[in-house]
Formats: sequence, C-alpha cells, structure tokens
Amino acid sequence: MRRSPGPDERQRDAERTKQQLLDAAVTEFGAHGFSGARVSAIADRAGVNKQLISYYFGGKEGLYQAVADRWRAGEPTLTENAGTLGEVVGAYARATMEQPDLLRLLVREGIDRDGGGDEEAQYQRFQGMLADFARRKSEGELPDNVDPAYAALALFGISAAPVVFPQIARALGLDPDSPDFPSQYADQAAVLVSELRSRP
Repeated sequence: MRRSPGPDERQRDAERTKQQLLDAAVTEFGAHGFSGARVSAIADRAGVNKQLISYYFGGKEGLYQAVADRWRAGEPTLTENAGTLGEVVGAYARATMEQPDLLRLLVREGIDRDGGGDEEAQYQRFQGMLADFARRKSEGELPDNVDPAYAALALFGISAAPVVFPQIARALGLDPDSPDFPSQYADQAAVLVSELRSRP
C-alpha cells in the first residue's frame, strides 16, 4: 500500500511546483509581456494545473510580482565578487546572457508599459545603483564630466546588448550562440568600462 507523503515531502513538492511556475512565467512574460501572457500557457509550460497559480501566487499579478521578487533577492549575489565598475558591468552582462528571458521580460515591460511591474521597487533598486555609481565617480571610476545617471543607463545597455541585438552581434562577425561568447563578451565589457576611469 502506498503511504501518504509526509509534511516535509509535501513542502518540497510545493516548493518544486512554485519554482516550475516561476521559471515558466519568466519565459511566458518575456515572450508576451504581462498583458499578453496567459496563465494557462504558463501552467502548461510548467506541467501543472493552472489553478495552482491562484493557489500559490494569488493569480497572474502575484506570479509576476514573485518573478520580480526572486530576481531582486538574487541580484546582490551577481556582483558580490565584483570590485571595479567594469567587473560589475561584466557580471550583469554574463547574467543577462545566462537568463535571457528575464531581460526580455524587462524589455517587454518597457515597451508595453502595461503595469505588470512594481514601479516603486524598481525605483528603489535603481536609486541604489545610482548611489553606487555616484560613489564610484567620487573615487575616480568615472570621469568628472560624466553624469552617474546617464552612465548607469548606458552601461545597463552594454550589459543587455547581446540579448537585445543578437542580429547586430552576428552582423559584426560575432557568434552570440557560441558557448564561449558570454564569458568573452563579459570580459570585453569589463575591459571597455575600465577604460572610462578618470585620468590623473
């Protein structure tokens, strides 16, 4: 006779199901935006009943928020070993190429402006980034005549470029699908940004 799963097993199953839904949601939201994504498609992609989206996340909005929360929770670890601004940009570049659907989700959010994101949390996140850039400028990592906000926006674009513009990478003779490309691009981005340092 088959025994009933214990509390620990049920908890592990629940966590596994949540992660499957979050992974599927990143792909679906990245492809179709918040408004265009369908909960049934997310559930099908995850291989679970769509009612579990409401059960675990309270619906589509809650699932979208959980995706953003998971990214924010893991974001500090991206740059924990990055000392210089170049290394920070390189770390973000590597992360976007390893998780392209997350970047596509962010791009869709900007294009659609459909209210799927948490604008206050995003504002706080990037204000923290701006403060870090301002500190780095004061320490000579950016030239005196460079505004930290403009620099942050431009460098975010550098980290995102291979995912957003793979066709341009190919036209330049690069292969964004190569297994070696993410580390090579991240290293080159880090070198490029390191050259922005103020000159004595």
